[in-house]
Amino acid sequence: MTDNFHNYDTSTASNEKIGVVLDGKLIANDLKSRIAGEVNEMKKAIGKTPGLGIVLVGERRDSHTFIRTKVKACNEVGIVSVVAELPNNSKEGDICDAVSRFNDNPSVHGIIVQLPLPKHLDEEKIMNVVSVEKDVDGFHPLNMGNLAIAGREPLFIPCAPKACLELLLRYGMDLRGKKAAVVGRSKIVGLPTSLLLQRHQATVSLVHAFTGNPEKVTCQADIVVSDVGTPNTIRGHWLKPGAVDPKRSSGYRLVGDVCYDEAIKKVAAITPVPGGVGPVTIAMLLSNTLDSAKRCYDFT
Repeated sequence: MTDNFHNYDTSTASNEKIGVVLDGKLIANDLKSRIAGEVNEMKKAIGKTPGLGIVLVGERRDSHTFIRTKVKACNEVGIVSVVAELPNNSKEGDICDAVSRFNDNPSVHGIIVQLPLPKHLDEEKIMNVVSVEKDVDGFHPLNMGNLAIAGREPLFIPCAPKACLELLLRYGMDLRGKKAAVVGRSKIVGLPTSLLLQRHQATVSLVHAFTGNPEKVTCQADIVVSDVGTPNTIRGHWLKPGAVDPKRSSGYRLVGDVCYDEAIKKVAAITPVPGGVGPVTIAMLLSNTLDSAKRCYDFT
């Protein structure tokens, strides 16, 4: 790891080493400022504005909160957002039709389907309807497959893994040869994060529900990314002294998978919840949508 990850704050009364807090809000604001500038340039140069289509199914409180946050972020940078809201009892055909309408709309350059969907729906079937050219979440099999194959480039990288990497690189982390443990293997965070870390020459271990003694894997890792969705799963003794934890937020209450109070006394750097990976993830969604519009109009 680079030296800046060992610049601990020793101002506490007990003189315990405190890890550097990776400020996701600061990085997200910087990214959004750049995106807003490019959106404005596009509008002035060719009279076009990036557009994001959002499919929202059901009445989950957390999903509606996340969508409001995404719509607000779009407004801040000048991206046009359109939300198609469908009831909880919608049929798969109704949702696929909503996605198809966004596919066919030339003013929509990115499409997301807010997850999770109601249990009676085939999530994979619906996600596969999203055009690969507009799959700004990066979940289409072609995008995920290209991420997994060396020498190929996906059109879009999933937003949360992209945010984790941005945090690490912004704070000067050299990933080459580092041991990384990714806890959880979801297609949203865990699996693509492991693939992305490998692309940056890290040595990656993927920890899942069938991994025996997972703490033995994580305590040897220089980097730990947690994607289990259960608050405080990762305790302080699971972590190597001086490790880095760019964790994702988990659940509506925004309580992290990692026990923050224990981890911050042991690791070199950690992301807070809220204010860590979350804001950068949304900025990456905006960035992917802008990239899609630029590709569509051949705008550089």
